[in-house]
Amino acid sequence: MVRVIGIDPGLRKLGWGVIDLAGSRLTHVANGTLTSRGETLAERLLSLHQGLSAVLQTYRPDAAAIEQTFVNKDGASTLKLGQARGVALLVPAQAGLPVGEYAPNTVKKTVVGVGHADKAQVLHMVRLQLPGAEIDGPDAADALAIAICHAQHGGNTGLGAAIARAGL
Repeated sequence: MVRVIGIDPGLRKLGWGVIDLAGSRLTHVANGTLTSRGETLAERLLSLHQGLSAVLQTYRPDAAAIEQTFVNKDGASTLKLGQARGVALLVPAQAGLPVGEYAPNTVKKTVVGVGHADKAQVLHMVRLQLPGAEIDGPDAADALAIAICHAQHGGNTGLGAAIARAGL
């Protein structure tokens, strides 16, 4: 069995979702949303780092996946998202995990079947693929979708090595 964490980066809310992969079977483990705390950008980034570090410590994934940044019309918002994404990349790297990165359209196409699906469609399909999962909200659903995408496409981003170590 291989455990994968998906991370949907955000400065205000960072979604995370953990699944187990055994052969082609996916099982929901946990999911949630970290809300950054603090007045300054540095404090908010630290809050995300501490929260995500605690999630990794608790669930001990074998691999991680994160959504690639898309460019907003507002450059300042894109830059802040990029800084939160940096924290989301750093924490699994510090834990020694291979990290896969996926474009939003790739995640949606993998989970829903179309690359321009909306959040409601993603949530619906995640619930179908992980029956019985209580999903914390849209950011957590997106994170679970990223984990599912990595489980299906992650061979060249370290997931193959994690699977080999697990003897699957």
